[in-house]
Amino acid sequence: MSYGGGTFLTQNKVLPGTYINFISVAKASSELSDRGYGALAMNLDWGPDSQIFMVEQEDFQTDAQKYFGYDYTDDAMKGLRDLFLNLKTLYCYKLNSGGAKALCDYCEAKYSGTRGNQIMVAISANVDDTAKFDVSTYFDGVLKDQQTGVKTLAELQDNDFVTWTDSANIAVTAGTYLTGGTNGTAATGTTHSDFLSKLESYSFNTLGCLSTDKTIQALYLAWTKRMRDDIGAKFQTIGYNTPGNYEGWINCTTSVKDSTFPESSLIYWLVGAEASCQVNRTVGNKQYDGEFTPIVKTKQTDLKNQIKNGELCFHQVNGAEFYVLKDINSLTSFSKAKTRDFSLNQVMRVLDQWANDIAVLFAKYYLDKEQNLATGRTAFWNDIVDYASKMEGIGAIDTFDKDALTVEKGEEKESVLVNSTINPAVAMEKVYMYTYVA
Repeated sequence: MSYGGGTFLTQNKVLPGTYINFISVAKASSELSDRGYGALAMNLDWGPDSQIFMVEQEDFQTDAQKYFGYDYTDDAMKGLRDLFLNLKTLYCYKLNSGGAKALCDYCEAKYSGTRGNQIMVAISANVDDTAKFDVSTYFDGVLKDQQTGVKTLAELQDNDFVTWTDSANIAVTAGTYLTGGTNGTAATGTTHSDFLSKLESYSFNTLGCLSTDKTIQALYLAWTKRMRDDIGAKFQTIGYNTPGNYEGWINCTTSVKDSTFPESSLIYWLVGAEASCQVNRTVGNKQYDGEFTPIVKTKQTDLKNQIKNGELCFHQVNGAEFYVLKDINSLTSFSKAKTRDFSLNQVMRVLDQWANDIAVLFAKYYLDKEQNLATGRTAFWNDIVDYASKMEGIGAIDTFDKDALTVEKGEEKESVLVNSTINPAVAMEKVYMYTYVA
């Protein structure tokens, strides 16, 4: 990231940026940025190698084959269909590497992977000018591209599926399949590390780790802590059956039984649900409307223990429907600095939104643009108050005390010290009632 960020112990930072500490209070143009951005790496049969590519929800629904090599309705897309039930934008990465691109005499598949073997090229004489040709590209027997009236392959435009071999001779063929496409080697710790390294320059709300390998899960957890605490990137990562004892790590412990998908597959749905959940809402008690069958515990004692252990789990209602039991992260060790409130994902959404948006506000309007004088600090104070009023207006935070907000000159000439108090609001979960009978 180009600017500094994260937490601070003393005012000794070198990089320009925004450093924010969240501390629990002892108890006896400023805009809210959009949510709905998630990141996920997985083994794929089609797609670009060694690069992050972006897929929008609408694009997935209409052009899934272009991005992933399968039609939207294909069983192989079940996990991604779960993901995009809620997600707006996905930053995706193909973990397998070293695969071969399928090819034939006329063209080469755009990407490596076994799905390239489902591409077929048909070349026919043009009906109006027999000296010219019409060239069609099919994927799984469905026409994807047709270019007419060309004399050579060099005249063709590459499409979403193939790159034409310009020097090859063009000739009539009823249908020539591309062959030789392979997926290469499966995911390794190195490929996961490469993905995370490339992801550092992206902004997103939720990251998913589908792996059940403890070493890889530990890599994601350590990376999440570094990005949140040292770099200042505020997001949460969802892993499977891995206690993190950390507010930035959501530990999903509900598995699925599926012969073609990993037991951690509920993470697909959770990444979308958590990323798209607004700051004034919770994923708690949200019905799972995906395509997997969760394997849940049914005893009250087990469910209580799951909550105490910082596990985000599902439970079954009426013997059929599945719901998120409680929208929590893996933090279980509480202190005066981080109370139980920090284990609630709705609280963390508010705090992360606050940190991200104030950082953007400062970078856009004040960093190296406004003099560190009383007038500049007052303007910054007013913008923070305006932002807080918007958070209060949507019910994300409780009453904001602007008199408790201070924007002062820091210990260095170019630094500003902000002290603020916010009280994140959360959804009601429990009712305790006294009923008096007269």
